[in-house]
Amino acid sequence: MTEIRVQPKNEEVQDRHDPKADRVVTLPSAVPKRRSRRGGVLFGASTLLLLAGGLALGGWRHYQTELEVAATSQQSRALVPDVRVATVRASDSKISVTLPATTTAFEAANIFARTNGYIEKRYVDIGDRVKAGALLADITAPELDHQITQAKATLAQNQATLQQTQASRELAEVTNGRDSKLVKQGWLTLQQGDNDRLTLQAQQAAVAVAQSNIAAQEAQIRVLEQEKAYQRVVAPFDGVITQRNIDNGSLVTSGSTFMFTLMHPNVIRTQVFVPQDEAFGLGPGVEAVVRVPEIPDRSFPGKVTRIASALQPGSRTLLTEIDVPNPDGALSPGIYCTVELFIPRKTPSMIIPADAVVFDQNGLHVAVVKNGAAHLQKITIARDFGTEVEVHDGVKPGDQVILNPMINLAEGSKVAARKPQTS
Repeated sequence: MTEIRVQPKNEEVQDRHDPKADRVVTLPSAVPKRRSRRGGVLFGASTLLLLAGGLALGGWRHYQTELEVAATSQQSRALVPDVRVATVRASDSKISVTLPATTTAFEAANIFARTNGYIEKRYVDIGDRVKAGALLADITAPELDHQITQAKATLAQNQATLQQTQASRELAEVTNGRDSKLVKQGWLTLQQGDNDRLTLQAQQAAVAVAQSNIAAQEAQIRVLEQEKAYQRVVAPFDGVITQRNIDNGSLVTSGSTFMFTLMHPNVIRTQVFVPQDEAFGLGPGVEAVVRVPEIPDRSFPGKVTRIASALQPGSRTLLTEIDVPNPDGALSPGIYCTVELFIPRKTPSMIIPADAVVFDQNGLHVAVVKNGAAHLQKITIARDFGTEVEVHDGVKPGDQVILNPMINLAEGSKVAARKPQTS
């Protein structure tokens, strides 16, 4: 109990029958505190109920979320996705390869002057077609005519010397024959016999020297006459004049003056360098087609006629020549063209769509559908054709590969293949 001293003017707590104005009144303190405890209990209970309800609601929502995740996971595991597939096919028996090339004439010759002189007359110009043996130009060389005349005069002298020497030899033979008998009979000395014998041998050697001089002079005359023949410049084969570097009155020097270029255009020789991965199987007789960008409506068939025996060490390419008939002259030497070669395939390979190829941390591979499951197979690409690729391993003809496979597609995943597409 608590003692409270109350003022007299407080009528609510003052004892009306108490004569004293100021006294101590004893009041019970338990009444107001009981009311306060009841309010706190109610507030605490409400808070607990709210907290319990919130926890129950959160737990229920978490439980529902777990159920949904489990259902989604189960549905994902049970789901069999539909995939588009394409059938792997074997490559053709021949490889079609298109490469850049340059046309050249089947035969080409640079014609030089073979004698000294001046061009007396030029008969052809650039673009003229000539036959073998046709006269191209005349060279005049008056000093060559003088040299020939001098050489023939020297030959006549040598022939006269030979006749003189032969007469002396005959005299020596007669003298030696007569004196040898007299020496044996003792009418002449042995010295005289030796002189006659050696004189005969000397005359015989002189005759041989004269004959050699004549042969040498005749050879010299033939050389000069050949130079005389070179004054007539003729075509070595049928062809077209593609270059001309002389004109009438031009000075030419034997062996150094370039006069004409003659090409044989009826057959065009095309040179192309074939890469190493496509050179195997290439040989004479392989079919080829030459195309010129400026003649889009026409192709020129030909065949491989010659191949180099070794690849170029720097580029790893094989020099190949194709002969193309050109009777109408539609092709010209020295133009850019493309050559399509049909090379027999030596190693088997398969063709698959480019959309089926996947490149990731595991390298290049494709997803092959077998018995309703996807199997990842590593591949090696040989050539890329854009929409298709050629591979050597990893698949075989008839396999079904998935087009644009899913990123999360794993080994052994169940899939449902649609109708195969012909690639």
